[in-house]
Amino acid sequence: VEAYRPNDSACHGRFGVTARTAPVFGPGGHAYVYLCYGLHTMLNVVADKEGAGAAVLIRACAPVCGLETIQERRGQQTEKPILLTGPGKVGQALGITTEWSNHPLYTPGGLELLDGPEPDKILIGPRVGIEYALPEHVNALWRFAIAGSPWISAPKNTLRLP
Repeated sequence: VEAYRPNDSACHGRFGVTARTAPVFGPGGHAYVYLCYGLHTMLNVVADKEGAGAAVLIRACAPVCGLETIQERRGQQTEKPILLTGPGKVGQALGITTEWSNHPLYTPGGLELLDGPEPDKILIGPRVGIEYALPEHVNALWRFAIAGSPWISAPKNTLRLP
């Protein structure tokens, strides 16, 4: 995942509330879904109080169930991490559209976040693809991954233990 915070020059909220970014200013625990390059749906979890403009981008995930559906949507008959290691791949695999934006992720049914096991070790590193941002934001260690997991999006060599 990658964190995007208020007053972060890489955060979509940096331009204020627009039709596209309104969900990122909504209540925490809701989805913020946007289209990247008009092609990839990117799933974020709004991560602050209403009005703050902060979210966490889901860069990769591991399948818990529905592998056949994921394979079909991705057009790949594999069980390897390539299925879900990238935010665009996650959106495609989960069948996410921008219509999911603003959806409460704590409500059963459809798109829902559930508790999982607490990871032993977390890797940290700089976020990906934000070269346009201010240097202090480009270099901020706001990317997080579970150490030892094969389900981590590239680049992996920028991640390390804290």
